[in-house]
Amino acid sequence: MREISVGILIVSDRSARGERIDKCGPILAELARAKDWSVVETAVIADEHPGIVSRLKEWCDRGKPLDLILTSGGTGLGPRDVTPEATRAVLDREIPGLSERIRREGEAKTPMAVLSRGVCGQRGKTLVLNLPGSPKGAAESFECVAGLIPHALDIMRGADHAPPRKTP
Repeated sequence: MREISVGILIVSDRSARGERIDKCGPILAELARAKDWSVVETAVIADEHPGIVSRLKEWCDRGKPLDLILTSGGTGLGPRDVTPEATRAVLDREIPGLSERIRREGEAKTPMAVLSRGVCGQRGKTLVLNLPGSPKGAAESFECVAGLIPHALDIMRGADHAPPRKTP
């Protein structure tokens, strides 16, 4: 697998207004870089459906699309939490198993994880993952699916679903 290019999109009204320092973005960037992935885009934007859609499309549809976009925030039950709806508006197809795994693994640590509405899916050749807005939740969610990402990207680019088996 070639190097994985990553974009990190933080969705937070307070951080976008400068009222709170974002802690999720730096943590996710550190975790991605620890896997030797290249973080090439980062942004902090408000919980606004059109802005989220626009940024996701920009990062997925440009000449050299990002391989992976990690969003953090806007996945809860609050009236301004619209990240899943904005993400669905741009996806070609969802990958529910990743979202289910994130919630299942999160629930092992806190029952509140089942209230996350995050979705995961693909647009073109870009994998998009919605992660929780708390630093701990974002990090734990990333870690529980990170090992699947290289294989998912390979499959999205046409590789076989299973690596070739060695013959005895």
